[in-house]
Amino acid sequence: MAIKNLQQVLDFWFTAENADLLFAKDNNFDTTIRYQFLDTWTAAANNELWLWRDDSYGRLAEIIVLDQFSRNLWRGSAKSFSQDKMALALSQELYHHPAFNDLFNEQEKIFAVMPFMHSESKTVHKWTLTIFQEIGNENNLYCEKLHKNIIDKFGRYPHRNEVLGRETTAEEAEFLTQENSSF
Repeated sequence: MAIKNLQQVLDFWFTAENADLLFAKDNNFDTTIRYQFLDTWTAAANNELWLWRDDSYGRLAEIIVLDQFSRNLWRGSAKSFSQDKMALALSQELYHHPAFNDLFNEQEKIFAVMPFMHSESKTVHKWTLTIFQEIGNENNLYCEKLHKNIIDKFGRYPHRNEVLGRETTAEEAEFLTQENSSF
C-alpha cells in the first residue's frame, strides 16, 4: 500500500462505521489498519510526514497515526508504545494552539489529546485531568481519572511491564488481578 494523505486518515478514523471499534480490541479492525495504513505509519514513525504539521488537521492525523494506529498495528508488543513520546509532543503543541477549541469537534479533541492519557508521567497527568475537564466528555474524564490513579500509584502502567521487559513488583502483580488494571 502507499502512504495515505491526512484526509484519508481522518476520514477512516472518524467514520461512523468505525465509531464502536476505536476503543475496542478487534483483530479485523487491526488488520484493516495494517493493510491500509502500515506505510503511512512507517513514514510517520520516520518523521517523514512533518509537512502535515502545517495544518491543525494534519497534526491531528499524524497524532492518530502515531498514537492510535501504533496500538492497533503492534498490539501486544513494545512497538505499540514506540511512538508515544512523539505523539505527546505533537499533542501538546496542538493543544497549545490558540484556536484548539474552535478548530475541532469533541471527538477530534479527544483524539488530539489522547497521548496525554497514554503518558506515564505524573506531571503530564496533572494537565490531562484539566484538559479532559475542559473538553467535557464525562466518559473520557472518568477514564483519565482511572489512568491518573494508576500513574499516581505506580509511576507507570503495570500492564505494559511484560511487553516492555520491565520487572513487575509484588504490588503491581496484585493490582493486575483487579478490574480496570489495564486498558
